[in-house]
Amino acid sequence: MLATHMRDQESDARLRFLVDGHFEFASRIIRNLGIPDCDVDDLLQQAFSITADRLRDIATGKERAFLIQTAIHLAASARRARALSRETLTDELPDVSDGRPSPEERSDQVRALRVLDGVLADMDLDLRSVFVLYEVEEMTMAEIATVLQLPAGTVASRLRRAREDFLARVQRLRVGAKRKEGRP
Repeated sequence: MLATHMRDQESDARLRFLVDGHFEFASRIIRNLGIPDCDVDDLLQQAFSITADRLRDIATGKERAFLIQTAIHLAASARRARALSRETLTDELPDVSDGRPSPEERSDQVRALRVLDGVLADMDLDLRSVFVLYEVEEMTMAEIATVLQLPAGTVASRLRRAREDFLARVQRLRVGAKRKEGRP
């Protein structure tokens, strides 16, 4: 009984460390993988809940990788479910108070994030995952290889292809915007 109690305390400490150290990181990953803000908290709770349930099966030091893998899988499942749904989800703009960006600045930021989300949403999930983890979350290729359980060469190849894909999509958006404005 004492051994079980000690294991429970160890699991609690591991989970607390994981929540304290990686809550915001996991939240950003879920959001950057195309999940609307109104659903991020639910998926984040699911990711931590699954990780907590499986904590005894996760090797010490591998908790972060497991959490990120879980978050990526949950985001992919949620995106598939949303694509099959007829419902269109929208996020409301938050009220702006003093000391924050003006409504115009916030609107520009929201528009820019929507454009970025649109570009990322059209990318293949394998490329997008590596791109977001490297370019947005600033993880190293070695960390990404560990988290996604991929060879380092595969991570490098996917990152190169993801960058090319991202830049091509941005270029197409620029050309389309110029055409709308009547510029060559």
